[in-house]
Amino acid sequence: MIYVAQQGDRLPQLAQRFGVSQARLRSDNGLGPDQPLVPGQALAVLVPTATYTVRPGDTLWGIARQTGVPLRQLLQYNPTLTQGHPLYPGEVLALALAGEREGRLSVGGYAYPHVLPGVLRQALPFLTTLSVFSYGFQEDGTLVVPEDSALLAEAQRFRVGAMLVLTSMDESGSFSSQRAAQLFQDQALQDRVLDELVAILLEKGYQGLDVDFEYIAREDRAAFLAFLGNARERLHQVGLSLHVDLAPKTHPDQAGLLYEGHDYGAVGAIADSVLLMTYEWGYAYGLPMAVAPLPQVAQVVRYAVTEIPPGKIQLGIPNYGYDWLLSAPQGSQARSLSNPEAVALAARHYAAIRFDPRAQAPWFRYVDGQGQEHEVWFEDARSIQAKMDLVREFELAGVSFWH
Repeated sequence: MIYVAQQGDRLPQLAQRFGVSQARLRSDNGLGPDQPLVPGQALAVLVPTATYTVRPGDTLWGIARQTGVPLRQLLQYNPTLTQGHPLYPGEVLALALAGEREGRLSVGGYAYPHVLPGVLRQALPFLTTLSVFSYGFQEDGTLVVPEDSALLAEAQRFRVGAMLVLTSMDESGSFSSQRAAQLFQDQALQDRVLDELVAILLEKGYQGLDVDFEYIAREDRAAFLAFLGNARERLHQVGLSLHVDLAPKTHPDQAGLLYEGHDYGAVGAIADSVLLMTYEWGYAYGLPMAVAPLPQVAQVVRYAVTEIPPGKIQLGIPNYGYDWLLSAPQGSQARSLSNPEAVALAARHYAAIRFDPRAQAPWFRYVDGQGQEHEVWFEDARSIQAKMDLVREFELAGVSFWH
């Protein structure tokens, strides 16, 4: 269940009311050891209905066999176990939680190689795929290879499939229309890049290729589709899959460099699966607003299912928010922050969290030490639940989290 904290709520009293430990409430909601509750804060309350008390000599594998609860489920229901801490006698583990599971979905997550190990391990038991961001290519076809060995080792340890993300970023770290066009138009370059990619995919144990090419010029749309077709043929020959990330369009002829090169119907026919990048309406250089307001997200989904089989579609969900300085000149960069960091920021400044019923997103304002007012929008259990409801309504394949 989701509980919204009220003025005067304290964690010990809530834990007693819901029949769950304070440690569990803190862990499940990313709360620091001494962090107070914030009025308006959404709490995910996961109540164990069956437990196991650890005995001397117990191991996780042994507990899984003895109780019949799969190891992955033990890790999901007891997130602190993902950090590798040893079990101790008397520790109480949750074997089941109150409430019915709402169904089975594919769940993807994107990660940079520098992601904090603890954050990664806590997420992996819930993931179907981990997408490593990102590989690139130089003008001569040489691949730009990230340090992905640690990510791949953790994914393998948790039995999560890994996807190699290929982007059209140039040396400045920006998506390049010119770099993409060069790849599409130079067949020798394209073959060299795909040869190298397939070799790496097989050598490192990736299960497929995730193509994230943004800002493709309209005149390169057909060449982009030809590249995807070439990639799919090569990947399928060796038992690998093709996933493509799509800009959040609401109609086929949507104007703008971000949208014009992405033909939903044609890409959906080629790819094994797609991601709708349904975020960044509220973005670092824009005005304060929800990163993924529900009406805009729903509009993209309604269009997408007319062009692509729903069973191929993953809905993109942002795992972050932004902190805008309201007095900053227009076009100034807002600070990005994690969802738990946003709540902690509200707590430090005694700011109540509000919830926008239309956007289905939490937000708050606070005044910093210099007397300057800020506005923060982020995601919480309520906003993510609203997006999950969309996934079920349209029978999409699943979701993928970007942070």
